[in-house]
Amino acid sequence: MNKFDAESSPADLIPEIVANIAGIRDLRRDIHAHPELCFEEVRTAELVAAKLTEWGIPVHRGLGKTGVIGIVKAGSSDSAIGLRADMDALPMHEQNSFAHASRHPGKMHGCGHDGHTAMLLAAAEYLATQRNFDGTVYLIFQPAEEGGGGADEMIKDGLFELFPMQVVYGMHNWPELPAGQFAVSPGPVMASLNTFRIVVRGKGCHAALPHLGLDPVPVAAQMIMAFQTILTRNANPLDNGLISVTMLHAGEATNIIADTCELAGTVRTFSNQLLDLIETRMREIARHICLAHGMECDFDFKRSYPPTVNHDQAVAVSRSVMTRIVGERQVLEQKATMGAEDFAYMLQKLPGSYCFIGNGSGDHRGKGHGAGPCTLHNTSYDFNDDILPLGATYWVRLVEACLPVS
Repeated sequence: MNKFDAESSPADLIPEIVANIAGIRDLRRDIHAHPELCFEEVRTAELVAAKLTEWGIPVHRGLGKTGVIGIVKAGSSDSAIGLRADMDALPMHEQNSFAHASRHPGKMHGCGHDGHTAMLLAAAEYLATQRNFDGTVYLIFQPAEEGGGGADEMIKDGLFELFPMQVVYGMHNWPELPAGQFAVSPGPVMASLNTFRIVVRGKGCHAALPHLGLDPVPVAAQMIMAFQTILTRNANPLDNGLISVTMLHAGEATNIIADTCELAGTVRTFSNQLLDLIETRMREIARHICLAHGMECDFDFKRSYPPTVNHDQAVAVSRSVMTRIVGERQVLEQKATMGAEDFAYMLQKLPGSYCFIGNGSGDHRGKGHGAGPCTLHNTSYDFNDDILPLGATYWVRLVEACLPVS
């Protein structure tokens, strides 16, 4: 199963995990064929809970509505570690036609959460059998990462009070990395996610008589262009931020100037300080441009996922474990991305790290895959089953490093 790129060093995989990986692969494909959206992961949660119970692992249900916690204890230490995998799918129509393609139109595991769940299950089976550690491992199977904030909901339901742990770790497959490689770095690695909606309120009229109305469209256009000056003229040029107007709507007929023009989009930053600046300036720009044209606007700004910020010591542990498994050359610096991840909520509460595991370029996909690339949130994507034992081995060795037997 160690089918990695030719240039990659052979991975030091756990033999027992490799021997049992066919069953885990089948689980992964079963989950892929039955995708469930955020907070609807009933079947997936049942499958996870059933497998954990089969392996003698106590299970707690219901955190974050459909979340599952598995509890594996060994030895007498009070130390504890959390390992998190997300379970939800995306509202996408899958273009693949292989045997395990989605059986539910409009729902797809287009981000690999089926693989994340499978890797943690493979690790759970080994940990429950061998228990070569001293302390407690909390296996966190989380719902609703894709926009639902499932991590935050689990925390609100008492995740860290009911299951006290000192550190928490997350992992995501990454198609930009060859299979057989990892990437991890301290500090911000994923951006915050925030949305805005602005309604410019003008006065509709006949398009042939514009002087009788107040056209909101050119006002919205000025607003869009002015927003970009926030990053180039108000923010420190060394601070990374992104303002994207992704929706614009006005009018219903070609010969009518609309009463209103609505624009919406996202703001992404790696720091709350820059986010504060952007929100303040966007409000000011929107208001004053409207006033200059005799109009008003409704401005709504919603803060969603915070930045995902890795902790130095946890990253050092992750990197050491990865190096042991695949060699130093295959452990890369993690390039920060403007994508968002709700594991950020957990890292706000506890030390931890969030790493990437290479998923390859798509050559692993069998006959029947779609014509698109094997990238995240693409309708032709599929998780690389060849990396299942690698991810599971990482989880196990991480537990052994954090909870060593004295």
